[in-house]
Amino acid sequence: MGAILAIDQGTTSSRAIVFNADQTIAAIAQREFSQHFPKSGWVEHDVEEIWEGVIAVCREAIAKAGLEPKDIAAIGITNQRETTVVWDCKTGKAIHNAIVWQDRRTSEFCAQTKITGVENEVTARTGLLLDPYFSGTKVRWLLENVDGARERAQAGDLMFGTIDTFLIWRLTGGKRHVTDATNAARTLMYNIGENRWDDFMLDMLDVPQSMLPEVLDCAADFGIIDKEHLGAEIPVLGVAGDQQAATIGNACFKPGMLKSTYGTGCFALLNTGSDKVTSKNKMLTTIAYRLNGKTTYALEGSIFMAGATVQWLRDGLKIIDDAGQSGAMAQAADDEQEVILVPAFTGLGAPYWDADARGAIFGMTRNTGPNEFARAALQAVCYQTRDLLDAMKADWADASDETILRVDGGMVASDWTMQYLADILAAPVDRPTILETTALGAAWLAGSRAGVWPDQDGFAETWAREKRFEPQMDEASRSARYAGWKDAVKRTLSKPQA
Repeated sequence: MGAILAIDQGTTSSRAIVFNADQTIAAIAQREFSQHFPKSGWVEHDVEEIWEGVIAVCREAIAKAGLEPKDIAAIGITNQRETTVVWDCKTGKAIHNAIVWQDRRTSEFCAQTKITGVENEVTARTGLLLDPYFSGTKVRWLLENVDGARERAQAGDLMFGTIDTFLIWRLTGGKRHVTDATNAARTLMYNIGENRWDDFMLDMLDVPQSMLPEVLDCAADFGIIDKEHLGAEIPVLGVAGDQQAATIGNACFKPGMLKSTYGTGCFALLNTGSDKVTSKNKMLTTIAYRLNGKTTYALEGSIFMAGATVQWLRDGLKIIDDAGQSGAMAQAADDEQEVILVPAFTGLGAPYWDADARGAIFGMTRNTGPNEFARAALQAVCYQTRDLLDAMKADWADASDETILRVDGGMVASDWTMQYLADILAAPVDRPTILETTALGAAWLAGSRAGVWPDQDGFAETWAREKRFEPQMDEASRSARYAGWKDAVKRTLSKPQA
């Protein structure tokens, strides 16, 4: 009875993973779904396609594990954060496609609002910056641009949620409109110091509070799934946004521990404990997790394009057939060429926060080909991680100079990429035995709440390293390559950095 089902609803696919009582993986099911780009810089998802895919992978994973639905003790959910859904509370239908975290349609609103000088107040309350990345401006856009939406919202007929909230509402037959503190912290509407929805932010964004879900701890009673969906009534006992779930799954429970996840984007979180660090370097202050009413904070750096850049090689340029080829191609690239790709396809995230920057490539010659493009794509992820780590160390006096980075996500399977990452960071990189740390974090939240998995200390003891990558590059080469990256970024920015 110790089996736990983790729903990992990501940006490009939905997955369900069944974990055994000993936290090993029993079965995985995955389904990709469509990406919609109605205009340049706009990214949307069809929530009905996501919903159907989630139910399908959950059923498939349980069957592949050789279990009955009643054998699942609890469900944990982790999700793409900031992606915004508004739906009718009577029909359950979304009023518009989900607006994805990568979407930049609210750039102009953010820029105009910054001019008023309010951003410091926004950051003090939410830990975030005024950027299209976050949910709040997306909700505002929907209320302003979908016919009748504002009137319906004011009448109490519309609900807002990130993907976790929408799934729970559907799974429980509309009985529970809830989220957890980590997802709430990414909406631009939540006061992370006071742990409540913030009236100042709601007024600024013109969002009625009646639309918002109840905010719970990460391990809590989120509701019971209706039997019709999976074949049994199963409690949802854990929820965390994907990057916080990966932090938990990597057992980064002590202040100073650092993890970086390489999925569609790249997200590094540094646990700062009870210290809500205000960044001077455009990092985000966020909630790492909230357990038993106690909030643990983190500094976070967000890179919009990581695995998505490799997808671009496959789907846009069509120079690879499978993402797994990129490491071998990078290895085979011409050492004499210093090709640098700045993957600002949807703007640049931390520490630049330039929504209007666009992708560029530098250093091409007549000999530049697919191998050099692949290497530049992988190197860009490593350079951006260095940007984040340098900013975090500058922000937090307690940050250690002897950082060890714990990594997870699809890209970390590439030994070439992880070695280059260690080289450019001048720091060891630890790859865990279980790479599915995002799902594992959600599973632990649910399993510990259900009383069938270990407590926090016991779980931390189970974390195991599969391989450590030690830096091998000499300092002169490291400095020269990173300087080349910084110069390329400077040329790509839409406006000079302060």
